[in-house]
Amino acid sequence: MTALLLNGKELAAKKREQLKRDVEELASQNIVPGLAVILVGEDPASQTYVRAKQKACEQAGIHSVLIEKQNTITEEELLAEIDRLNDDPSIDGILVQLPIPEHISEQAVIERIAPNKDVDGFHPINIGKMMTGEDTFLPCTPFGVVEMLKEAEIDLVGKHVVVVGRSNIVGKPVGQLLLNEHATVTYTHSRTKNLREMTNLADILIVAIGKPEFISAEDVKDGAVVVDVGINRVDGKLVGDVDFDSVKEKASYITPVPGGVGPMTITMLLENTVISARKRS
Repeated sequence: MTALLLNGKELAAKKREQLKRDVEELASQNIVPGLAVILVGEDPASQTYVRAKQKACEQAGIHSVLIEKQNTITEEELLAEIDRLNDDPSIDGILVQLPIPEHISEQAVIERIAPNKDVDGFHPINIGKMMTGEDTFLPCTPFGVVEMLKEAEIDLVGKHVVVVGRSNIVGKPVGQLLLNEHATVTYTHSRTKNLREMTNLADILIVAIGKPEFISAEDVKDGAVVVDVGINRVDGKLVGDVDFDSVKEKASYITPVPGGVGPMTITMLLENTVISARKRS
């Protein structure tokens, strides 16, 4: 058995074509969705992500604003910049590209973004609404993972999902979203005992632990669906948290790296921005 690919690149392209049509429809109502990105410092990876977001906005017809600040910016100055964007009616979504300098509280920044413009889905109010299944902005990477599973018509009801990793950005919210879809969810992490026993119980295995090729064929049961959220650079090459070549021989579906979950993350950010703009109409 060789796994079928869950191709995030193809699904992202399909969704972005629909987003272009949605933006054109909003334009007929004189509404142009607006996304503001604040980039603090000169981290190369952050700069790359931000450029990709800008390009995606441009292709979809979304108004994109990039605000670049030096590492020396104070927390008060950054929070004031967020306040200005909160009050700007042309901006529907705000995100601050992480990481930010250590002298600035990441939580203070997240909480300062107005919940109705929090298109990253990280504000505690939006996280709380997600937990209770209310309509809200969903964190982009977990949102993308669930969309990929649904697009492939993978039945989630009653399935045992094992999540490897417990970050606030991916691990915790992806488990909650799948719980909302009536899956049974187990969280595992670096301190889990008998991790391999746990992962071998998974009908659907979500891996977001940040360790290159950490999950091998021995960690996966026959026919499991494997979603690799990891992006690691090893010897100049991008690899995931899953040993793709060995696991694809046991899984029924698997995401590649690159070209799997990554393209969906930015796509769902655009979708959240369009959803926000639609609430203006």
